[in-house]
Amino acid sequence: MSPIRPLPPVISCARGAKGAHVKRIQEWLTLRGYGVALDGDFGPATERALAMFCAAGAAASWNGVADEIVVNALERPMLDAVADVRPVPDDLRSAVCDVAAQHLREHPREVGGQNRGPWVRLYMDGREGKDWKWCAGFVWYVLAQAAKQLGVPMPLKPSYSCSTFVERNRGGRFLPGESPQLVRRGDVFFVRRAGDDAGYQHTGIVVDVQPDHVVTIEGNTNDEGSREGYEVCRRVRAYGRLDFLSIAG
Repeated sequence: MSPIRPLPPVISCARGAKGAHVKRIQEWLTLRGYGVALDGDFGPATERALAMFCAAGAAASWNGVADEIVVNALERPMLDAVADVRPVPDDLRSAVCDVAAQHLREHPREVGGQNRGPWVRLYMDGREGKDWKWCAGFVWYVLAQAAKQLGVPMPLKPSYSCSTFVERNRGGRFLPGESPQLVRRGDVFFVRRAGDDAGYQHTGIVVDVQPDHVVTIEGNTNDEGSREGYEVCRRVRAYGRLDFLSIAG
């Protein structure tokens, strides 16, 4: 199943409304710097935060209704992230790197708790919560968005599990970390678990390759490189515990 699907439709609402569509507005208000309680209750705080957002010039004049114009303005970072990249890339490797960079510019991050919020739901096909680590979901989404724009098949068989992701694509695609000369931009890196544990604990997109390190864009991480972070970041990683999957067989 491809993760690429239309964003949820906008349900216009005003003070007194309740429900998931109100919580979605509250999440975006918080992501845009107007923090409110994420309780799904359109009360005076939510109304005031929306008025402040509109007054800052991000949307049309506030008339008391969170309509499609207002909500689209709130969600503009995501709308820009999922749009086709321009100029059109020449090849899949460039497309993957360009799409990853386009998402990075919009600063996707969690809101409302561990592995929660509209960005997590985008990358995880609507799923969220503490059990839904979303680094592989970010990679899957970027690969799918790049392939869709170029009209080519998905280069890898994805999974939300890092270890399963690798196992599904070992044949002809697996690049051990001991052979970094084979890695190219657009490939996918995986961090091996420490100790005797088999498998992988984190993944992301390689956007630049150097003799002793790679530059990456990765989700569900942070400045410290945690596998259980909260945002999309650019990082520099030594080869160390890394293995790779090539997106070109």
